[in-house]
Amino acid sequence: MIASIAAAPTPGLVPTVVSFWPHPRELLHGEPRLRLDLPNDKLSLLEPFGIRQLVLVPFTRELSCLTPQEFVERVLVGALQCREVAVGENFRFGVNRCGDATALAAIGALHGLKVSVLPMLWDGSERVSSSRIRRALAAGCIAEAGRLLERPYRFCGTVVRGRRLGRTLGWPTANLEVDGRKFLPQEGVYAALAWAHGSGPMAAVMNLGPQPTVDPLAPSAVEVHLLDRQIELEGRELEVQPLALLRCQERFESLDALKAQIGRDAEQARALITDRVLAAALASSAGGIGVREAPADEGGNATQQQNP
Repeated sequence: MIASIAAAPTPGLVPTVVSFWPHPRELLHGEPRLRLDLPNDKLSLLEPFGIRQLVLVPFTRELSCLTPQEFVERVLVGALQCREVAVGENFRFGVNRCGDATALAAIGALHGLKVSVLPMLWDGSERVSSSRIRRALAAGCIAEAGRLLERPYRFCGTVVRGRRLGRTLGWPTANLEVDGRKFLPQEGVYAALAWAHGSGPMAAVMNLGPQPTVDPLAPSAVEVHLLDRQIELEGRELEVQPLALLRCQERFESLDALKAQIGRDAEQARALITDRVLAAALASSAGGIGVREAPADEGGNATQQQNP
């Protein structure tokens, strides 16, 4: 990631974050890269830090073949008209990643481009990275992921009509259609918080994964049951913050056994979600300016991680 920054409001400069899209490894190595934050999420997260613009540079074969000199001249100075740039000390760019932060500073100096190299962020003996956060989420360690992010992990989805099987069990759920490029945590049952537009945080239980008891052949899904609330949500956006993994997926011998377990899940979630947790969630959910539209090409076909 490259950021064009200005410590003070310099005339003609807009504090900007620039990122490649799709991820270079998707194009060069065919590796799907699920995202911790999608473009629609990023600007609202960056806005409190003074960032006013998010630029997604289309990563193409042509771009990957640019030399470091060409990248600076064509992209940073030419297209983006950068005057100040900040990068991490492990930043690499140019064909075959042959350029580093030192090279960027040297080339930038020839074009009047000021370059700041920022040190890596360490947590104990291990570097803080998106890969480390993904590992925590994949293990269901929501608190650890939030600690590394220094903010709650959340995702959004549109509530779509399901088969209404939850209603037959007495536990109606909102079935979420989540962008397949979003990285989701380990499959299982979670205590969670949920927000609909205009609402405060609502206590919930979330099931992420298949339905081994009801329909073992059904695809993985995201289902959210609001605790002690009845709201018509179909067609609305729902933001979800998993709080803690209650249990992993399991198959029960009967629907009655499943229903009883869901009741225990709900009671455990209620015990975890206190008034203090709700107040903290409300304080941390201040709105940002957001991105109005996702880019037309966000890295090819979405990975179908879930399909309610």
